[in-house]
Amino acid sequence: MRRRKNHRTAPERKQQYTLEAEWSAADLTLLEELRRAEDLLPEDAPRALLSVRLSILTDDTTSPVRQELDLRLLARERGYRVVGIASDLNVSATKVPPWKRKQLGDWLNNRAPEFDVLLFWKLDRFVRRISDLSTMIDWCLKYQKNLVSKHDSIDLTTTIGKIIITLIGGMAEIEAANTSTRVASLWNYAKTQTDWLVGKPAYGYETFEDENGKVRLRIDRTAYRILHWCRRAALRGVSARRMTTILRRSRLVGDGLTASTLLRRLRNPALMGYRVEEDRSSGARRSKLVLGPDGKPVRVAEPVFTEDEFHELQAALDRRSKDQPGRTPGGSTRFLGVLVCVDCGTNLTVHKTTTKGKPYAYLRCAECPGGGRGAPNPEAVYQRLTDDVLTVLGDEPVQTREYVKGAEAKKQLKRLESSISYYMRELEPGGRFQKTRFTREQAETTLDKLISDLDQIDPALTEDRWVKVDNGKTFRQRWEEGGVQAMVEDLLRVGIKCEVIRTKIPRMRAPKIHMKLSIPKDVRERLLVKEDDFADRL
Repeated sequence: MRRRKNHRTAPERKQQYTLEAEWSAADLTLLEELRRAEDLLPEDAPRALLSVRLSILTDDTTSPVRQELDLRLLARERGYRVVGIASDLNVSATKVPPWKRKQLGDWLNNRAPEFDVLLFWKLDRFVRRISDLSTMIDWCLKYQKNLVSKHDSIDLTTTIGKIIITLIGGMAEIEAANTSTRVASLWNYAKTQTDWLVGKPAYGYETFEDENGKVRLRIDRTAYRILHWCRRAALRGVSARRMTTILRRSRLVGDGLTASTLLRRLRNPALMGYRVEEDRSSGARRSKLVLGPDGKPVRVAEPVFTEDEFHELQAALDRRSKDQPGRTPGGSTRFLGVLVCVDCGTNLTVHKTTTKGKPYAYLRCAECPGGGRGAPNPEAVYQRLTDDVLTVLGDEPVQTREYVKGAEAKKQLKRLESSISYYMRELEPGGRFQKTRFTREQAETTLDKLISDLDQIDPALTEDRWVKVDNGKTFRQRWEEGGVQAMVEDLLRVGIKCEVIRTKIPRMRAPKIHMKLSIPKDVRERLLVKEDDFADRL
Protein backbone atom coordinates (compact mmCIF):
# COMPACT_ATOMS: atom_id res chain seq x y z
CA MET A 1 0.00 0.00 0.00
CA ARG A 2 1.26 3.45 -0.80
CA ARG A 3 0.45 6.86 0.60
CA ARG A 4 -1.12 9.59 -1.45
CA LYS A 5 1.39 12.20 -2.48
CA ASN A 6 0.60 15.69 -1.23
CA HIS A 7 0.91 18.65 -3.55
CA ARG A 8 3.11 21.55 -2.55
CA THR A 9 1.57 24.11 -0.28
CA ALA A 10 0.24 27.39 -1.64
CA PRO A 11 3.13 29.51 -0.24
CA GLU A 12 5.64 27.15 -1.87
CA ARG A 13 3.85 27.33 -5.23
CA LYS A 14 3.60 31.11 -5.03
CA GLN A 15 7.28 31.46 -4.21
CA GLN A 16 8.18 29.54 -7.37
CA TYR A 17 6.76 32.27 -9.60
CA THR A 18 8.89 34.94 -7.95
CA LEU A 19 12.07 33.15 -9.00
CA GLU A 20 13.72 34.12 -12.27
CA ALA A 21 13.75 30.42 -13.21
CA GLU A 22 10.10 30.80 -14.28
CA TRP A 23 11.19 33.23 -17.01
CA SER A 24 12.95 31.76 -20.02
CA ALA A 25 15.76 33.62 -21.77
CA ALA A 26 13.35 34.55 -24.59
CA ASP A 27 10.82 35.89 -22.06
CA LEU A 28 13.42 38.07 -20.38
CA THR A 29 14.64 39.38 -23.75
CA LEU A 30 11.09 40.34 -24.72
CA LEU A 31 10.55 41.96 -21.32
CA GLU A 32 13.63 44.13 -21.74
CA GLU A 33 12.52 45.12 -25.25
CA LEU A 34 9.09 46.16 -23.97
CA ARG A 35 10.63 48.23 -21.19
CA ARG A 36 12.84 50.06 -23.69
CA ALA A 37 9.75 50.82 -25.76
CA GLU A 38 8.10 52.36 -22.68
CA ASP A 39 11.01 54.76 -22.27
CA LEU A 40 10.11 56.30 -25.64
CA LEU A 41 6.52 57.09 -24.64
CA PRO A 42 5.54 60.73 -24.02
CA GLU A 43 5.46 61.93 -20.44
CA ASP A 44 1.66 62.17 -20.37
CA ALA A 45 1.06 58.63 -21.72
CA PRO A 46 -1.77 56.79 -19.92
CA ARG A 47 -0.52 54.74 -16.99
CA ALA A 48 -1.46 51.05 -16.92
CA LEU A 49 -1.74 48.63 -14.01
CA LEU A 50 -1.48 44.95 -14.95
CA SER A 51 -3.65 42.46 -13.04
CA VAL A 52 -2.34 38.89 -13.06
CA ARG A 53 -4.40 36.21 -11.32
CA LEU A 54 -4.48 32.43 -11.20
CA SER A 55 -6.55 30.08 -9.03
CA ILE A 56 -4.11 27.16 -8.89
CA LEU A 57 -0.40 27.34 -9.64
CA THR A 58 1.29 24.01 -10.44
CA ASP A 59 4.75 22.93 -11.55
CA ASP A 60 3.74 23.07 -15.20
CA THR A 61 2.08 26.49 -15.03
CA THR A 62 3.48 29.24 -17.22
CA SER A 63 0.27 31.27 -17.20
CA PRO A 64 1.47 34.10 -14.90
CA VAL A 65 4.45 34.82 -17.17
CA ARG A 66 2.29 34.59 -20.28
CA GLN A 67 -0.34 36.89 -18.78
CA GLU A 68 2.22 39.56 -17.89
CA LEU A 69 3.96 39.49 -21.28
CA ASP A 70 0.66 39.54 -23.18
CA LEU A 71 -0.53 42.50 -21.14
CA ARG A 72 2.75 44.35 -21.68
CA LEU A 73 2.39 43.78 -25.44
CA LEU A 74 -1.17 45.15 -25.25
CA ALA A 75 0.08 48.18 -23.33
CA ARG A 76 2.69 48.84 -26.03
CA GLU A 77 0.03 48.60 -28.76
CA ARG A 78 -2.18 51.14 -27.01
CA GLY A 79 0.58 53.47 -25.90
CA TYR A 80 0.26 52.77 -22.18
CA ARG A 81 3.11 53.03 -19.69
CA VAL A 82 3.14 50.11 -17.23
CA VAL A 83 3.41 51.48 -13.69
CA GLY A 84 2.76 48.32 -11.69
CA ILE A 85 1.82 44.63 -11.64
CA ALA A 86 -0.76 43.27 -9.20
CA SER A 87 0.07 39.56 -9.08
CA ASP A 88 -2.39 37.47 -7.04
CA LEU A 89 -1.68 33.77 -7.48
CA ASN A 90 -3.57 30.88 -5.86
CA VAL A 91 -6.55 33.21 -5.44
CA SER A 92 -10.09 32.26 -6.46
CA ALA A 93 -11.97 34.97 -8.34
CA THR A 94 -15.24 33.43 -7.16
CA LYS A 95 -14.34 33.63 -3.47
CA VAL A 96 -12.12 36.74 -3.40
CA PRO A 97 -13.25 39.92 -5.21
CA PRO A 98 -10.63 42.24 -6.73
CA TRP A 99 -10.68 44.73 -3.84
CA LYS A 100 -9.90 42.03 -1.26
CA ARG A 101 -6.91 40.51 -3.06
CA LYS A 102 -3.59 41.25 -1.43
CA GLN A 103 -1.87 43.14 -4.25
CA LEU A 104 -4.73 44.34 -6.47
CA GLY A 105 -6.73 45.36 -3.41
CA ASP A 106 -3.89 47.62 -2.22
CA TRP A 107 -3.83 49.38 -5.60
CA LEU A 108 -7.61 49.85 -5.67
CA ASN A 109 -7.96 51.04 -2.08
CA ASN A 110 -4.78 53.09 -1.59
CA ARG A 111 -3.02 53.74 -4.90
CA ALA A 112 -5.79 54.79 -7.27
CA PRO A 113 -4.07 58.08 -8.27
CA GLU A 114 -1.10 56.14 -9.65
CA PHE A 115 -2.78 54.52 -12.68
CA ASP A 116 -5.34 55.35 -15.36
CA VAL A 117 -6.26 51.98 -16.86
CA LEU A 118 -6.47 48.45 -15.45
CA LEU A 119 -5.38 45.69 -17.85
CA PHE A 120 -6.24 42.02 -17.36
CA TRP A 121 -5.72 38.95 -19.52
CA LYS A 122 -9.32 37.69 -19.66
CA LEU A 123 -12.47 38.60 -17.79
CA ASP A 124 -12.58 35.31 -15.84
CA ARG A 125 -9.00 36.06 -14.72
CA PHE A 126 -10.39 39.28 -13.22
CA VAL A 127 -13.87 38.49 -11.83
CA ARG A 128 -16.36 35.62 -11.89
CA ARG A 129 -19.36 37.25 -10.26
CA ILE A 130 -21.52 39.79 -12.05
CA SER A 131 -22.02 41.65 -8.76
CA ASP A 132 -18.23 42.05 -8.43
CA LEU A 133 -18.04 43.21 -12.03
CA SER A 134 -20.80 45.77 -11.46
CA THR A 135 -18.95 47.05 -8.39
CA MET A 136 -15.71 47.45 -10.36
CA ILE A 137 -17.50 49.30 -13.18
CA ASP A 138 -19.01 51.73 -10.65
CA TRP A 139 -15.58 52.21 -9.04
CA CYS A 140 -13.91 52.87 -12.40
CA LEU A 141 -16.54 55.41 -13.39
CA LYS A 142 -16.20 57.19 -10.03
CA TYR A 143 -12.40 57.48 -10.31
CA GLN A 144 -12.30 57.84 -14.12
CA LYS A 145 -10.41 54.60 -14.73
CA ASN A 146 -10.74 52.27 -17.70
CA LEU A 147 -10.92 48.47 -17.83
CA VAL A 148 -9.20 46.75 -20.75
CA SER A 149 -9.01 43.01 -21.45
CA LYS A 150 -6.53 41.27 -23.72
CA HIS A 151 -9.00 38.68 -25.00
CA ASP A 152 -12.39 40.41 -24.55
CA SER A 153 -13.85 43.47 -26.26
CA ILE A 154 -13.99 45.60 -23.15
CA ASP A 155 -13.67 49.38 -23.02
CA LEU A 156 -15.53 51.46 -20.43
CA THR A 157 -15.19 54.60 -22.50
CA THR A 158 -18.03 53.41 -24.79
CA THR A 159 -21.63 52.36 -24.08
CA ILE A 160 -21.20 49.19 -26.13
CA GLY A 161 -18.15 48.30 -24.08
CA LYS A 162 -20.13 48.55 -20.85
CA ILE A 163 -22.87 46.30 -22.26
CA ILE A 164 -20.37 43.70 -23.46
CA ILE A 165 -18.52 43.54 -20.16
CA THR A 166 -21.82 43.01 -18.31
CA LEU A 167 -22.86 40.17 -20.64
CA ILE A 168 -19.50 38.44 -20.39
CA GLY A 169 -19.53 38.82 -16.62
CA GLY A 170 -22.95 37.14 -16.50
CA MET A 171 -21.59 34.18 -18.45
CA ALA A 172 -18.61 33.93 -16.08
CA GLU A 173 -20.96 33.89 -13.08
CA ILE A 174 -23.08 31.13 -14.64
CA GLU A 175 -19.95 29.04 -15.20
CA ALA A 176 -18.83 29.60 -11.62
CA ALA A 177 -22.31 28.66 -10.34
CA ASN A 178 -22.19 25.44 -12.35
CA THR A 179 -18.80 24.62 -10.87
CA SER A 180 -20.12 25.31 -7.37
CA THR A 181 -23.11 23.02 -8.03
CA ARG A 182 -20.85 20.20 -9.19
CA VAL A 183 -18.64 20.56 -6.11
CA ALA A 184 -21.65 20.60 -3.76
CA SER A 185 -23.04 17.52 -5.50
CA LEU A 186 -19.72 15.72 -5.03
CA TRP A 187 -19.69 16.52 -1.29
CA ASN A 188 -23.28 15.35 -0.87
CA TYR A 189 -22.47 12.08 -2.65
CA ALA A 190 -19.22 11.57 -0.71
CA LYS A 191 -21.02 11.84 2.63
CA THR A 192 -22.99 8.67 1.91
CA GLN A 193 -19.99 6.54 0.83
CA THR A 194 -17.76 4.30 2.90
CA ASP A 195 -14.81 5.17 0.63
CA TRP A 196 -12.98 8.43 1.31
CA LEU A 197 -13.54 10.47 -1.85
CA VAL A 198 -12.73 14.03 -0.89
CA GLY A 199 -11.82 16.22 2.08
CA LYS A 200 -9.42 16.24 5.00
CA PRO A 201 -9.89 13.42 7.54
CA ALA A 202 -10.54 14.11 11.21
CA TYR A 203 -7.64 14.24 13.64
CA GLY A 204 -6.71 10.67 14.49
CA TYR A 205 -6.85 9.40 10.91
CA GLU A 206 -4.83 9.55 7.70
CA THR A 207 -5.57 8.61 4.09
CA PHE A 208 -3.95 5.80 2.11
CA GLU A 209 -4.56 3.90 -1.13
CA ASP A 210 -5.41 0.22 -0.87
CA GLU A 211 -4.37 -2.49 -3.32
CA ASN A 212 -7.28 -1.55 -5.58
CA GLY A 213 -6.24 2.10 -5.76
CA LYS A 214 -9.16 3.30 -3.62
CA VAL A 215 -8.57 5.98 -1.02
CA ARG A 216 -9.42 4.88 2.49
CA LEU A 217 -8.83 5.97 6.08
CA ARG A 218 -6.64 4.33 8.68
CA ILE A 219 -5.72 5.25 12.23
CA ASP A 220 -2.72 7.54 12.71
CA ARG A 221 -0.71 5.70 15.37
CA THR A 222 0.80 8.81 16.98
CA ALA A 223 -2.57 10.54 17.18
CA TYR A 224 -4.05 7.30 18.59
CA ARG A 225 -1.58 7.35 21.49
CA ILE A 226 -2.26 11.05 22.14
CA LEU A 227 -6.05 10.66 22.12
CA HIS A 228 -6.05 7.68 24.47
CA TRP A 229 -3.66 9.45 26.85
CA CYS A 230 -6.03 12.45 26.83
CA ARG A 231 -8.98 10.17 27.57
CA ARG A 232 -7.26 8.65 30.59
CA ALA A 233 -6.24 12.13 31.80
CA ALA A 234 -9.79 13.43 31.40
CA LEU A 235 -11.16 10.53 33.44
CA ARG A 236 -8.74 11.56 36.23
CA GLY A 237 -10.10 15.12 36.10
CA VAL A 238 -7.14 16.76 34.31
CA SER A 239 -8.14 19.98 32.55
CA ALA A 240 -7.77 20.46 28.79
CA ARG A 241 -5.41 23.37 29.41
CA ARG A 242 -3.12 21.14 31.47
CA MET A 243 -3.23 18.40 28.83
CA THR A 244 -2.29 20.93 26.16
CA THR A 245 0.73 22.11 28.16
CA ILE A 246 2.00 18.55 28.67
CA LEU A 247 1.51 17.62 25.01
CA ARG A 248 3.37 20.69 23.80
CA ARG A 249 6.27 19.95 26.14
CA SER A 250 6.40 16.37 24.85
CA ARG A 251 6.84 17.67 21.27
CA LEU A 252 4.16 15.25 20.08
CA VAL A 253 2.13 18.24 18.88
CA GLY A 254 2.98 21.68 17.57
CA ASP A 255 3.32 24.78 19.74
CA GLY A 256 0.12 26.17 18.24
CA LEU A 257 -2.16 23.61 19.91
CA THR A 258 -4.71 25.26 22.20
CA ALA A 259 -7.12 23.88 24.76
CA SER A 260 -10.07 24.78 22.52
CA THR A 261 -8.58 22.85 19.60
CA LEU A 262 -7.88 19.84 21.79
CA LEU A 263 -11.45 19.83 23.11
CA ARG A 264 -12.85 19.96 19.56
CA ARG A 265 -10.74 16.94 18.67
CA LEU A 266 -11.81 14.99 21.75
CA ARG A 267 -15.50 15.78 21.19
CA ASN A 268 -15.52 14.78 17.52
CA PRO A 269 -17.76 11.70 16.97
CA ALA A 270 -15.56 10.83 13.98
CA LEU A 271 -13.24 9.17 16.54
CA MET A 272 -15.74 6.29 16.59
CA GLY A 273 -14.92 5.68 12.91
CA TYR A 274 -18.04 7.37 11.54
CA ARG A 275 -18.43 10.05 8.88
CA VAL A 276 -19.31 13.47 10.28
CA GLU A 277 -20.26 16.93 9.04
CA GLU A 278 -20.31 20.38 10.58
CA ASP A 279 -23.18 21.05 12.95
CA ARG A 280 -24.43 24.52 12.04
CA SER A 281 -27.32 24.50 14.51
CA SER A 282 -25.19 25.44 17.54
CA GLY A 283 -23.02 28.45 18.19
CA ALA A 284 -19.97 26.33 19.06
CA ARG A 285 -17.81 24.53 16.50
CA ARG A 286 -19.07 20.95 16.62
CA SER A 287 -19.42 17.95 14.32
CA LYS A 288 -22.39 15.60 14.02
CA LEU A 289 -22.85 12.11 12.62
CA VAL A 290 -23.93 11.61 9.00
CA LEU A 291 -26.69 9.01 8.70
CA GLY A 292 -26.93 6.68 5.73
CA PRO A 293 -30.10 5.63 3.83
CA ASP A 294 -30.78 3.04 6.56
CA GLY A 295 -30.75 5.72 9.27
CA LYS A 296 -27.51 4.43 10.79
CA PRO A 297 -24.14 6.23 10.98
CA VAL A 298 -21.84 5.71 7.98
CA ARG A 299 -18.66 3.91 9.04
CA VAL A 300 -15.52 4.94 7.13
CA ALA A 301 -12.70 3.59 9.32
CA GLU A 302 -11.79 1.53 12.36
CA PRO A 303 -12.68 3.37 15.57
CA VAL A 304 -10.12 5.15 17.71
CA PHE A 305 -12.59 4.88 20.61
CA THR A 306 -15.36 2.39 21.08
CA GLU A 307 -18.77 3.93 21.65
CA ASP A 308 -18.52 3.25 25.40
CA GLU A 309 -15.06 4.83 25.58
CA PHE A 310 -16.22 7.87 23.61
CA HIS A 311 -19.29 8.45 25.80
CA GLU A 312 -17.22 8.05 28.99
CA LEU A 313 -14.84 10.69 27.63
CA GLN A 314 -17.70 13.09 26.87
CA ALA A 315 -19.08 12.67 30.38
CA ALA A 316 -15.66 13.45 31.87
CA LEU A 317 -15.31 16.56 29.72
CA ASP A 318 -18.82 17.67 30.64
CA ARG A 319 -17.96 17.45 34.35
CA ARG A 320 -15.15 19.95 33.81
CA SER A 321 -17.25 22.36 31.73
CA LYS A 322 -20.72 22.23 33.30
CA ASP A 323 -20.17 25.39 35.41
CA GLN A 324 -18.77 27.44 32.55
CA PRO A 325 -21.10 30.32 31.56
CA GLY A 326 -22.31 30.68 28.00
CA ARG A 327 -20.59 32.89 25.50
CA THR A 328 -21.52 36.56 25.41
CA PRO A 329 -22.85 37.63 21.98
CA GLY A 330 -20.21 39.78 20.29
CA GLY A 331 -17.50 38.58 22.68
CA SER A 332 -16.81 39.21 26.35
CA THR A 333 -13.73 41.41 25.87
CA ARG A 334 -14.47 44.92 24.62
CA PHE A 335 -10.97 46.11 23.78
CA LEU A 336 -9.77 42.81 22.32
CA GLY A 337 -6.52 43.40 20.45
CA VAL A 338 -5.80 46.65 22.29
CA LEU A 339 -5.25 45.41 25.84
CA VAL A 340 -2.13 43.22 26.03
CA CYS A 341 -0.08 41.68 28.81
CA VAL A 342 3.24 43.46 29.37
CA ASP A 343 4.96 40.18 30.29
CA CYS A 344 3.97 37.83 27.44
CA GLY A 345 2.58 40.30 24.88
CA THR A 346 -0.64 38.33 24.27
CA ASN A 347 -4.15 39.76 24.30
CA LEU A 348 -6.00 40.08 27.58
CA THR A 349 -9.38 38.40 27.47
CA VAL A 350 -12.27 38.26 29.93
CA HIS A 351 -12.81 34.93 31.70
CA LYS A 352 -15.97 34.30 33.66
CA THR A 353 -16.53 31.82 36.47
CA THR A 354 -19.27 31.08 38.94
CA THR A 355 -18.41 30.35 42.57
CA LYS A 356 -21.18 29.49 45.04
CA GLY A 357 -23.70 30.87 42.58
CA LYS A 358 -21.95 34.24 42.25
CA PRO A 359 -20.45 35.20 38.85
CA TYR A 360 -16.93 36.63 38.61
CA ALA A 361 -15.11 38.19 35.64
CA TYR A 362 -11.41 38.93 35.33
CA LEU A 363 -8.79 39.59 32.64
CA ARG A 364 -6.23 36.91 31.77
CA CYS A 365 -3.55 36.44 29.12
CA ALA A 366 -2.63 33.35 27.10
CA GLU A 367 1.06 32.68 27.75
CA CYS A 368 1.73 33.59 31.38
CA PRO A 369 1.40 30.68 33.85
CA GLY A 370 -2.20 30.40 34.94
CA GLY A 371 -3.13 33.36 32.76
CA GLY A 372 -1.06 35.74 34.86
CA ARG A 373 -2.37 37.52 37.91
CA GLY A 374 -6.06 37.83 37.20
CA ALA A 375 -7.20 41.45 36.92
CA PRO A 376 -10.70 41.70 38.44
CA ASN A 377 -13.28 44.26 37.42
CA PRO A 378 -12.63 44.52 33.65
CA GLU A 379 -15.05 47.47 33.47
CA ALA A 380 -12.66 49.56 35.59
CA VAL A 381 -9.79 48.70 33.22
CA TYR A 382 -11.92 49.69 30.23
CA GLN A 383 -12.77 53.03 31.84
CA ARG A 384 -9.13 53.85 32.59
CA LEU A 385 -8.17 52.99 29.01
CA THR A 386 -10.98 55.16 27.66
CA ASP A 387 -9.93 58.11 29.83
CA ASP A 388 -6.27 57.80 28.73
CA VAL A 389 -7.19 57.62 25.04
CA LEU A 390 -9.49 60.64 25.29
CA THR A 391 -6.79 62.64 27.09
CA VAL A 392 -4.19 61.92 24.39
CA LEU A 393 -6.29 61.80 21.20
CA GLY A 394 -9.72 63.17 22.08
CA ASP A 395 -9.01 66.69 20.77
CA GLU A 396 -7.43 65.54 17.49
CA PRO A 397 -9.51 66.66 14.48
CA VAL A 398 -11.20 63.98 12.40
CA GLN A 399 -9.84 64.17 8.87
CA THR A 400 -11.07 62.14 5.94
CA ARG A 401 -9.26 61.18 2.76
CA GLU A 402 -10.89 62.43 -0.44
CA TYR A 403 -9.98 61.77 -4.05
CA VAL A 404 -9.34 64.87 -6.16
CA LYS A 405 -9.05 64.66 -9.93
CA GLY A 406 -6.47 66.80 -11.71
CA ALA A 407 -8.23 66.84 -15.08
CA GLU A 408 -9.59 70.41 -14.80
CA ALA A 409 -6.26 71.86 -13.64
CA LYS A 410 -4.51 69.96 -16.42
CA LYS A 411 -6.89 71.44 -19.03
CA GLN A 412 -6.31 74.92 -17.64
CA LEU A 413 -2.54 74.37 -17.73
CA LYS A 414 -2.59 73.26 -21.37
CA ARG A 415 -4.85 76.18 -22.33
CA LEU A 416 -2.48 78.70 -20.76
CA GLU A 417 0.59 77.09 -22.34
CA SER A 418 -1.10 77.13 -25.75
CA SER A 419 -2.11 80.80 -25.38
CA ILE A 420 1.39 81.84 -24.24
CA SER A 421 2.94 80.05 -27.20
CA TYR A 422 0.55 81.85 -29.56
CA TYR A 423 1.30 85.34 -28.17
CA MET A 424 5.05 84.74 -28.11
CA ARG A 425 4.98 83.57 -31.72
CA GLU A 426 2.91 86.54 -32.93
CA LEU A 427 5.12 89.04 -31.03
CA GLU A 428 8.16 87.94 -33.01
CA PRO A 429 9.26 90.10 -36.02
CA GLY A 430 6.68 89.72 -38.75
CA GLY A 431 3.99 88.59 -36.35
CA ARG A 432 0.50 90.10 -36.34
CA PHE A 433 1.09 91.98 -33.05
CA GLN A 434 4.14 93.83 -34.45
CA LYS A 435 2.10 95.89 -36.93
CA THR A 436 1.40 98.76 -34.52
CA ARG A 437 2.69 99.88 -31.18
CA PHE A 438 -0.81 99.60 -29.66
CA THR A 439 -1.29 95.96 -30.64
CA ARG A 440 2.22 95.12 -29.45
CA GLU A 441 1.66 96.71 -26.04
CA GLN A 442 -1.73 95.04 -25.63
CA ALA A 443 -0.29 91.67 -26.59
CA GLU A 444 2.63 92.06 -24.17
CA THR A 445 0.22 92.95 -21.36
CA THR A 446 -1.93 89.91 -22.12
CA LEU A 447 1.17 87.70 -22.31
CA ASP A 448 2.36 88.92 -18.90
CA LYS A 449 -1.03 88.08 -17.40
CA LEU A 450 -1.05 84.61 -18.96
CA ILE A 451 2.44 83.91 -17.60
CA SER A 452 1.36 85.12 -14.16
CA ASP A 453 -1.70 82.82 -14.27
CA LEU A 454 0.53 79.93 -15.30
CA ASP A 455 2.84 80.55 -12.35
CA GLN A 456 -0.14 80.35 -10.01
CA ILE A 457 -0.89 76.75 -10.99
CA ASP A 458 0.85 74.18 -8.83
CA PRO A 459 1.97 71.27 -11.07
CA ALA A 460 0.82 68.87 -8.33
CA LEU A 461 -2.76 70.07 -8.85
CA THR A 462 -2.77 68.61 -12.37
CA GLU A 463 -2.42 65.04 -11.04
CA ASP A 464 -5.08 62.86 -9.42
CA ARG A 465 -4.35 62.76 -5.70
CA TRP A 466 -5.65 62.11 -2.21
CA VAL A 467 -6.25 65.16 0.00
CA LYS A 468 -7.08 65.52 3.70
CA VAL A 469 -10.38 67.21 4.54
CA ASP A 470 -11.37 68.29 8.06
CA ASN A 471 -14.98 67.28 8.79
CA GLY A 472 -15.34 69.68 11.72
CA LYS A 473 -15.40 67.07 14.49
CA THR A 474 -12.89 65.84 17.04
CA PHE A 475 -12.33 62.18 17.85
CA ARG A 476 -13.93 62.77 21.24
CA GLN A 477 -17.17 63.72 19.45
CA ARG A 478 -16.78 60.81 17.01
CA TRP A 479 -16.42 58.29 19.84
CA GLU A 480 -19.24 59.82 21.88
CA GLU A 481 -21.55 59.34 18.89
CA GLY A 482 -20.27 55.89 17.86
CA GLY A 483 -19.73 54.44 21.31
CA VAL A 484 -17.04 52.03 22.50
CA GLN A 485 -17.12 50.01 19.28
CA ALA A 486 -16.16 53.09 17.22
CA MET A 487 -13.22 53.75 19.55
CA VAL A 488 -12.06 50.12 19.39
CA GLU A 489 -12.17 50.11 15.59
CA ASP A 490 -10.10 53.31 15.41
CA LEU A 491 -7.55 52.08 17.96
CA LEU A 492 -7.07 48.80 16.08
CA ARG A 493 -6.85 50.64 12.76
CA VAL A 494 -4.20 53.00 14.11
CA GLY A 495 -2.24 50.24 15.87
CA ILE A 496 -2.54 51.59 19.41
CA LYS A 497 -1.81 49.13 22.21
CA CYS A 498 -2.28 49.37 25.97
CA GLU A 499 0.16 47.29 28.02
CA VAL A 500 -1.32 46.14 31.33
CA ILE A 501 1.06 45.58 34.24
CA ARG A 502 -0.28 43.47 37.12
CA THR A 503 1.77 43.85 40.33
CA LYS A 504 1.31 41.55 43.32
CA ILE A 505 0.24 43.29 46.56
CA PRO A 506 1.26 41.56 49.83
CA ARG A 507 -1.64 39.82 51.58
CA MET A 508 -3.96 40.85 48.74
CA ARG A 509 -5.40 38.52 46.12
CA ALA A 510 -6.17 41.21 43.54
CA PRO A 511 -3.06 42.75 41.93
CA LYS A 512 -2.39 46.43 41.42
CA ILE A 513 -3.07 47.50 37.83
CA HIS A 514 -0.75 49.81 35.87
CA MET A 515 -1.50 50.75 32.26
CA LYS A 516 0.89 52.04 29.61
CA LEU A 517 -0.49 53.40 26.34
CA SER A 518 1.72 52.74 23.28
CA ILE A 519 1.01 55.15 20.43
CA PRO A 520 2.81 55.01 17.03
CA LYS A 521 4.87 58.06 16.08
CA ASP A 522 2.86 58.55 12.89
CA VAL A 523 -0.44 58.38 14.75
CA ARG A 524 -1.84 61.50 13.03
CA GLU A 525 -1.30 59.95 9.60
CA ARG A 526 -2.87 56.69 10.75
CA LEU A 527 -5.89 58.48 12.23
CA LEU A 528 -6.84 59.65 8.74
CA VAL A 529 -10.26 58.16 7.97
CA LYS A 530 -10.29 56.47 4.57
CA GLU A 531 -13.60 55.93 2.84
CA ASP A 532 -14.12 52.28 1.91
CA ASP A 533 -15.66 52.16 -1.56
CA PHE A 534 -16.40 48.46 -1.12
CA ALA A 535 -17.71 48.44 2.48
CA ASP A 536 -21.28 47.54 1.49
CA ARG A 537 -20.29 44.79 -0.93
CA LEU A 538 -20.49 41.12 -0.06
